[in-house]
Formats: sequence, C-alpha cells, structure tokens
Amino acid sequence: MVVLMGASMRRLAIALMTGTLVTEGPALPAGALAMAGQDARVVEIAAERFTFTPSEIRVKAGTRLEIRLQSDDTAHGFRIVGTDVDIELPKRGRGVATVHFQPQAGRYTFECSRVCGAGHEFMRGVIIAE
Repeated sequence: MVVLMGASMRRLAIALMTGTLVTEGPALPAGALAMAGQDARVVEIAAERFTFTPSEIRVKAGTRLEIRLQSDDTAHGFRIVGTDVDIELPKRGRGVATVHFQPQAGRYTFECSRVCGAGHEFMRGVIIAE
C-alpha cells in the first residue's frame, strides 16, 4: 500500500516514529508541534560567528528538551555528537530549526556540522544532564 502525504505530515510521522522532531519555519501545523513538545523545556540557541549562545545547557537527566535554533548570520549545522540529531539551520531571517532531545545523565557535546568559515571547528557547546 502506498500512502501519499505532504511534507509536514511526513515530518510528523518521522517524529512520532523516532522521537525526534525537526522543523524549519512553520512547516508543521501548530497543533502538531505543540503535541510533540508537551512538557518539554524550551531552549533557544542562537548561532553566529562561530559560537552557539548559550553554549552550555544544564538540565535534570530525563528532561525533554525542545531546542529552537536560529542563525544570526549564515547557514550552520547542529549536531549532538553520539546521537542521530544532525540538522541544518537556515540563514538569518529564513526560519527556525527545532529538535527534540531527551538526555539521560551525562555530557552531550553539540557542534556545527556545516562548514561555516575559518572558525568552524571552534563552534561547540555542551548539554549537561545531571
């Protein structure tokens, strides 16, 4: 059986299957995003000039995070090392990328996964779940 669905419904289906929701701009219906982010702590991260702000996030282990990323300059990537989270952030003014992540106890390094200039290799941060 073949099921045809729009891009927003495909993203929602993938989110439900994998537990990871990625959006750029208003691609998913508002209700779907709200449903996926229930009881999540919202963290907003800005990417610009080889830094993530904030670059350190501390949470209680098991906390559901809704990470909203926005570039303030060029296109960047966002990857949480050791996980399947790896998305591209659109250039300034072209939308917000959102990902859901629920860390267990430990340290999770995140980094830019798209070469963005001379300081790219320094563009890192950490999620600390205690």
